[in-house]
Amino acid sequence: MSSDETTPTGTRDGEPAADSPFRHESTSRDEAPQFVLPLVARIERAAPPARTDALETAARAVLVMLSDERSLGDGEWARAMRDWQDARIRKVVRRARGGEWRKAEALPGITVTGKSAEVRVFPPVPLDGWPKELAKLQVSGTDLDDPEPPGGADATHPVLWMSPDVGMSAGKAMAQAGHGAQLAWWELSAEDRTAWRDTGFALAVRTAAPAQWRALTTSGLPVVRDAGFTEIAPGSCTVVADHPTLRASLP
Repeated sequence: MSSDETTPTGTRDGEPAADSPFRHESTSRDEAPQFVLPLVARIERAAPPARTDALETAARAVLVMLSDERSLGDGEWARAMRDWQDARIRKVVRRARGGEWRKAEALPGITVTGKSAEVRVFPPVPLDGWPKELAKLQVSGTDLDDPEPPGGADATHPVLWMSPDVGMSAGKAMAQAGHGAQLAWWELSAEDRTAWRDTGFALAVRTAAPAQWRALTTSGLPVVRDAGFTEIAPGSCTVVADHPTLRASLP
């Protein structure tokens, strides 16, 4: 569905960190071995998930992987997670159904379920080292729709605001939502991360109104900018991560 990487993201002062994994120009992160976080969305022909639910589920899947005990300290996935985060932050969303999905579920990973969506996230793998069960899955060719427009977002929970100006396939948008969730996670204290995890990573994904989008991208909240390898122009602002804790600390 989408092969994706972000480059620059605004930090709280509006500038990328000195060696951020999201900077647009070349940094030492480009010299490190490059890894990718694989996500697989279950998309059955007869019952595909709603688009917004798929985006929200993908974002939560990234957060679940980041916070899982196997990803931390001396956990079995911790080295791969560190290697991935020491380089450019890449995510690839692929789709599976039927037997393909069952084979994907048999691999080490975590399945996160939404209202209609199922997304399985796997520990990072080298760019050229995908397990064969995942390497053969399709990246493109599927899009998703919302049967009904999503309701308003609850401002007491984090909201990942999608750009109203940039059209994206479902897979591309899922990867971008994951980037936004990850940026918010990195900005939070350990206490705030725990509080978010205790809610089951409650969040919403919504498309901002044009005037609202302009305000969001200059607010100081984390902003995802795309690297431009697929679908959209490099440097395009795609997501703003609006977490209540981060919002409350803005000037």
